[in-house]
Amino acid sequence: MSADATFVSAGSNRLPVGRPDLGRNLTFGLLDLLGRAIVAGEYEDRPFPVEKELATRHGVSRSVTREALKMLAAKGLLGTRPKLGTFLMPQESWNLFDTDVLRWILERPPSIALLRRFNELRAGVEPQAAALAARRADPQQRQAIRQGLERMRAAEHDEDDPLDADLAFHVAVLRATENPFFIQFRDVVATALRVSSRLTNRIAGHTARIEEHAAVYHSIMAHDAAGAAENMRAVIDEVLLTID
Repeated sequence: MSADATFVSAGSNRLPVGRPDLGRNLTFGLLDLLGRAIVAGEYEDRPFPVEKELATRHGVSRSVTREALKMLAAKGLLGTRPKLGTFLMPQESWNLFDTDVLRWILERPPSIALLRRFNELRAGVEPQAAALAARRADPQQRQAIRQGLERMRAAEHDEDDPLDADLAFHVAVLRATENPFFIQFRDVVATALRVSSRLTNRIAGHTARIEEHAAVYHSIMAHDAAGAAENMRAVIDEVLLTID
């Protein structure tokens, strides 16, 4: 904390006055700051601060604070009731499909158990997505999958980013399902894969296996739905084996 920070009294606590670096959009900056704090457990042993206290502590307006709290409530992290005010919601109420919530959770250490559960979810979704892609992908969607695979191969020679290339491949498969529910799953895959890939790569000592992804691609190109599902399952099983 800077030496020139001033303080106000709030009960037995002394709270810093003066806005931290919340970025250009104060509402989203405060949302991110409070969301991270909630998920990290900073408010587990004490009441969640009231709106006025938060506004003073972070040097923002009451309207900015109110909007950030509404957004946290919409994500399942906070609840409000008459006479009780704002309070933390239990973790089972958190919207784990919200990319902000997922990112905050995955950023807190340790997250191995959560990554395992997430990849168990992927194992239930992405093989079926690959099967649908084998049946439904149009020429443009097939090209996008091929380009994702080519980017992964280029990344092996330091000509592309390995993580971005891996994401491009998986997102292209989801889009090729022509199913809006599968397509919306891309945001969850992208958010969690960015964290889990760094962890699995560090553990395994290598990036995503090209040959396994190539097997998915060739099955899709051959309209082999069963093969596409089996090969995608092998991709995710490799991740599960790495983090077990």
